[in-house]
Amino acid sequence: MNALYHGSSQIIRIPTYGKGNPNNDYGLGFYCTREPELAKEWACAEDEDGFANQYMLAAEDLTCLHLNGKGYHILNWLAILLENRRFELSSPVSVRGRQYILDTFLPDYKEYDLIEGYRADDSYFSFSRAFLANGITLEQLRRAMRLGKLGEQVVLRTKAAFEAVSFIEAIPVDASVYHIRRLSRDRNAREDFKKMLTETPTGEEIYISTIINEKWNNDDPRL
Repeated sequence: MNALYHGSSQIIRIPTYGKGNPNNDYGLGFYCTREPELAKEWACAEDEDGFANQYMLAAEDLTCLHLNGKGYHILNWLAILLENRRFELSSPVSVRGRQYILDTFLPDYKEYDLIEGYRADDSYFSFSRAFLANGITLEQLRRAMRLGKLGEQVVLRTKAAFEAVSFIEAIPVDASVYHIRRLSRDRNAREDFKKMLTETPTGEEIYISTIINEKWNNDDPRL
């Protein structure tokens, strides 16, 4: 049994399968975290009190795609993000980059009961756009995703996954504390990102244009 937390403005005793926003990071699903403090921040997206809903997940018979685990890399994560989130593509290289990543690095993720990986908050979403626009390198994107210690999210995608969670409690969250923490985390990530851009690059500088021109594939050892 695993504890999961879902931050919301409401108490959600029974998550509803098939309900929600299909344009979230990993598509339609119920988005949770293993970290109660992060759930409290997510509960206060606006300056209003909310709840960190706690559940127990019986995951023994469920399949899980762990995007930060062995066999996967940052471009697999980005490919899923590109398929689900709405991106404004501002340049020809962004258009080419999006299509190349989707064609080359998109894993077969839709049959998994659970997906675990990075969460693309506003700042992290902007880092992904910068990479697509040839503005930052692959290594900078990897580093950027660790800024702000955003943590990972766990997404329930299938009916079996929804049936495997049981509600424990709804923890009240004070927005005067956690909304500020949420804003601070995002602000710190953006500030750290700006500092990173001023640093002298180390190692080989790989941009999205490099990956396209050299025809990298999913088994490239540089990934």
